[in-house]
Amino acid sequence: MTTLSASAALRVKLDLAAPALRAATAGLWSAGKDHLRAQYVEYLYAMYALIRTSVPLLEAGARRCSALSGSDPVAAPLGRFLAEHARGERGHDEWLLEDLAAAGADPSAAARRLPFPVVADLAGAQYYWIEHHHPVALLGYVRVLEGNAPSPWLAGRLAALTGLPTPAFRTLREHAELDSGHTAEVDDLLDRLPLTQAHQTVIGVSALRTTAGLTRLFSQLTTVSGGPA
Repeated sequence: MTTLSASAALRVKLDLAAPALRAATAGLWSAGKDHLRAQYVEYLYAMYALIRTSVPLLEAGARRCSALSGSDPVAAPLGRFLAEHARGERGHDEWLLEDLAAAGADPSAAARRLPFPVVADLAGAQYYWIEHHHPVALLGYVRVLEGNAPSPWLAGRLAALTGLPTPAFRTLREHAELDSGHTAEVDDLLDRLPLTQAHQTVIGVSALRTTAGLTRLFSQLTTVSGGPA
């Protein structure tokens, strides 16, 4: 029997959850023109709330790896990856504030607004696993976020449908271009690390939880155009 690589085994798990996430993503962008403009602004606020946690999470993971590096052969190479990835993600939350301003929304409101609780669920689970289990869980989280990047055509389609200016879609355009390469980097790391079955289990649990959380978030954004109460 052929043994699957760690990245292939994770893809098998994610394939089981992919249809629900694809349906939620499609539903998010299928609103009528009048509603889509407001819905896109709500998407930007929600993505700001989530993406602003990326660098702190990656840095927390790298610190935890440093603490574990004397006893865990996964920790040192994982920590280097997380630290480098944090540098690459820095400033992406600022892109969203610029998108909001270009869309005619108030970027200063982004930090004041109460995010959807599912955003706290998504990031909070990672903080728990980093501090109280193993930072390798972050690979499942990153793999799902990078692996579900916006389609390259989405920014242009939304600009045409909403009438919003091109600068309002920078984050969508940038992530459509960058995230496929990041996904390959995560898959390569998964296959290079000396992962145990326990490591692979927590990566899989993290990835599936992240997929479920994104599905919930996109489903909620489909029906809400004024933000959470």
